[in-house]
Amino acid sequence: MSINIEQLKEMALKVYEKIHPILGSELAAKPSIRGAGGDITMYIDTLAENTIMDNLKEFGANLLLISEEVGEKYIGDREEALKSNQVLIVDPIDGSNNSVRGIPYCSVSIAYAEGSQMRDITKAIVVNLYTKDVYWAEKSLGAFLNDKQIHVSELSIEDKPFFEFNIAPHNIKKNLKRMDPIISKFHRIRILGSTALSLCQVASGSMEAFINLRKSNRLVDTAAGYLILKEAGGKIFSFEGTEIDLGLGIDKKFSFIACNAQMENFLRQKLVGI
Repeated sequence: MSINIEQLKEMALKVYEKIHPILGSELAAKPSIRGAGGDITMYIDTLAENTIMDNLKEFGANLLLISEEVGEKYIGDREEALKSNQVLIVDPIDGSNNSVRGIPYCSVSIAYAEGSQMRDITKAIVVNLYTKDVYWAEKSLGAFLNDKQIHVSELSIEDKPFFEFNIAPHNIKKNLKRMDPIISKFHRIRILGSTALSLCQVASGSMEAFINLRKSNRLVDTAAGYLILKEAGGKIFSFEGTEIDLGLGIDKKFSFIACNAQMENFLRQKLVGI
């Protein structure tokens, strides 16, 4: 039995109910262990992930869970999960550092796939853990913010676009130089701290582009926002200019360029191959 979009919403909102009251608290920041994704796991991460796993057991799910903290783990019957090819890709808290410092920009990100590649993702949920806004999408059915369908903006490079970029501190000078061809063309630049939410900002038309230069960007950060952006009419591609369609796994990491349709040609001309 596959998981439907309402079950994904229920799961994400249960995370919101558990996490929202402790955002910005000392309890949230209490250290735990190093998660499979490489980051130090804090209490808030563990609580969110356990909430999702408990929910999956209640649903009687049989699937492969790919999650920031546990890595890859079969939930329910492993043989049934292998036969159905069901995969859930989760970042329990995307923007953990924001969440424990009280910076109001973090999310829970959940993507559902039946297959082994990113193109097999068919359902996605991203919930803002401060505002309770629910971004969601189903493949070929569009993208939504709460109950309203969303679409990328139609602003071009001539229309004072907003963009965000994410760079690693140790390569900041090199990466800023890579951005020279485009920085002067953008009206405003943001660095916000939750990949999933930022992809949703582009999907909803609040920004025109999100350029993630970090090669350490993980599949779990991106999977749900990837589908939401595409269903909203957005574009996402690599710095080599290729479509992003990696296999589903905890070890998958990649940089990317995400944007509306009007910005695509400009960004390809300026950034692909640099």
